Amino acid sequence: MEQLLLFVIAFLANLFSAFSGGGAGLVQLPALLFLGLPFGVALATHKVASVALGLGATVRHLREHSLERLFVVFLLVTGLPGVVLGASLILDVPGRVAEVALGLLTLGLGLYSVMRKELGQEYRPVHRGIHGYVIGGVGLFAIGVLNGSLTSGTGLFVTLWLVRWFGLDFKRAVAHTLVLVGLFWNGAGALTLGLLGDIRWDWLPALLAGSLLGGYAGAHLSIVKGNRWIKRGFEVVTILVGLRLLTG
Repeated sequence: MEQLLLFVIAFLANLFSAFSGGGAGLVQLPALLFLGLPFGVALATHKVASVALGLGATVRHLREHSLERLFVVFLLVTGLPGVVLGASLILDVPGRVAEVALGLLTLGLGLYSVMRKELGQEYRPVHRGIHGYVIGGVGLFAIGVLNGSLTSGTGLFVTLWLVRWFGLDFKRAVAHTLVLVGLFWNGAGALTLGLLGDIRWDWLPALLAGSLLGGYAGAHLSIVKGNRWIKRGFEVVTILVGLRLLTG
């Protein structure tokens, strides 16, 4: 029953995450904490499992050829150093402080998206010069620090940053977030936390299976549905989970 519960939690968390462009850690991590794991162990265990989300989403999105090669390299080069730095620092931060900080940031993202009605509905590339990439890279590095130090739910931040600063629509932004953040950023965070902390290994098989299947199913939904549905999903996930983290 414990393994079945873990599988269901992972599947649903990663289904919504892959559809809305992030947020698996904001559902899956609190669930692991609720089941009794200390924050550091829960975070490391979640990070390892979340790599399967990126793998499942990658399998589906690669069939659509929706990734821009420049952005693939750009997200890796600017974000990975921040992920490693953040993962190296988080084990010294009190768990409740980290949860409240993440709740405030996430709630703010959802409210911002609600107020901007046309945000991410059309593909309008902007800030593609040197100045734009420098600022965009600094933003991605900062988000990488949050990703490594808090949860992979900060993939929501990457989705909104790609939409707001670089002019991607939600469908393209979600594709890049799931493949690069879900697979590579979370992989780097999982490796760092695995080396520095503890992992609940006996829970991983169910979490990995649920993450893999949920990631694939959610990616399929994000491709089939339009930008309007993805935006609504993004807003629902960010607002509800942000409130959940703030209320403990």
